[in-house]
Amino acid sequence: MGLADDARNKAEELKGQAKEAAGAATGNDELKGEGKADQAQAEVKQKVSEVADKVKDGVNEIKDKLTGK
Repeated sequence: MGLADDARNKAEELKGQAKEAAGAATGNDELKGEGKADQAQAEVKQKVSEVADKVKDGVNEIKDKLTGK
């Protein structure tokens, strides 16, 4: 994907950490759970982005071999 996606995923992860910390500090289990969920979602998005990048690299490598580059 790209740097913009990585930045968005990191921002979402940080938002989740902040929510989790706020929930823990205030005793709000719902907010704490939302924070953990946000972090998990950001992690999944990052893994999908990494796989997409690897697939794209593989496709480009095959194209280069086929075109003799």
